[in-house]
Amino acid sequence: MRVLPVSLGRSFNGLWFGTGAANLGDGVALFALPLLALAVGASPGGVAAVTTALTLAWPVFGLHAGWLVDRLDRRLLLGAVNLVRALVLAALTAGHLAGALSLPVILAAAVLLGAAETLADTALSSTVPMVVEPAGRSRANARIEATVNVTNQLAGPPLAGLLAALTLALATGASAALYVLAAVGLAAMTLRRAPADGRTGGGAGQVVAGFRFLWRQPVVRTLTLFTAAMNVVWAAATALLVVYAVSPGPLGLTAVQYGLLMTAMAVGGLLASMLVEPLRRRYGVTTLLVADAVGTVLLVAPVALDADAWLVAAGVVVAGAGSSVWRILVATVRQNLTPPDLLGRVYSASRVLSWGVIPAGAALAGLGAELWDVRTVFAAATGLALVTLAGFVPFALRTDLSAAVQPIAEPVA
Repeated sequence: MRVLPVSLGRSFNGLWFGTGAANLGDGVALFALPLLALAVGASPGGVAAVTTALTLAWPVFGLHAGWLVDRLDRRLLLGAVNLVRALVLAALTAGHLAGALSLPVILAAAVLLGAAETLADTALSSTVPMVVEPAGRSRANARIEATVNVTNQLAGPPLAGLLAALTLALATGASAALYVLAAVGLAAMTLRRAPADGRTGGGAGQVVAGFRFLWRQPVVRTLTLFTAAMNVVWAAATALLVVYAVSPGPLGLTAVQYGLLMTAMAVGGLLASMLVEPLRRRYGVTTLLVADAVGTVLLVAPVALDADAWLVAAGVVVAGAGSSVWRILVATVRQNLTPPDLLGRVYSASRVLSWGVIPAGAALAGLGAELWDVRTVFAAATGLALVTLAGFVPFALRTDLSAAVQPIAEPVA
């Protein structure tokens, strides 16, 4: 049995290669930027501000990113975005070597990189249907998900750490070079044109068109809302698991052991993304999505129950695997049920809704931990995860999600 089947075509291979190179660049850059902030003497709050600057773009710029993606040539846009990211990292490299960096400069670079990410992620998801026929989209999304897991989460941070140990300029310079390499790979694509939607010009109506479609499309809307609910649980776990796990927390892990735990989560996601197609054919879309909702419960329930470290680790790995499966299948459903000319705006609208809850969820988790304790927050998150599971199962059973993932094939130019 093939886990990764035969080639999906030259255009997809160009998109796939570009995605891998860009995400490896992301992994290196996201590791290096906080180190640059430390190198210029930033306080802990200043270092945290770098992460905030990187994540501001989705709630602020997300809907506009979708509108731009739908109006512009996606191959040119992806190439240009990667070249801009390369220039930003090259400028940071030069500034570091010249001793001219400051925290405001790093924060400005983080804002630009965050805005570029909204464009790149939206264009990537919206380009898959333009290079892969419907019957192959689930496989294509699985390959991209596996590649993101390997490059961004597994390979990027260790590579960045190795380069930064020599000099930070090597890390930021390597990231710039990877973005250039991504732009070269993306140039190999030939895109099928999306039909025009008959509307011209800009304005607020065009920007929110994707949101309007998402809200009127019952399957896409419902999946987006369930994703947002589960992301509140994930936000709480992401914000507080380190406090619970690392000594002097109850699990008593070292920083190295906690890093291995996070690596195990990424490995779970990687394996799931490689196996999602045979699993889908054997068990069906509904079963896999329900299994992920169960995995979200397992992410937080062991901590709430004060379980052994091995059970906490098992829950984290299962949740990581389920999260990859969910992203792959939901992306395929969204691509197949959305008109091609609206794909960028619908994707960005779904991201604004489902990712916009993450900062609020993390802040509420922190407040809860201050008022009560970490286990109480995880107990509340477990309750939310169970309510989400109870609501999702009836929806999944009455909805033909398999048909949305695997429609009748149509030729791709």
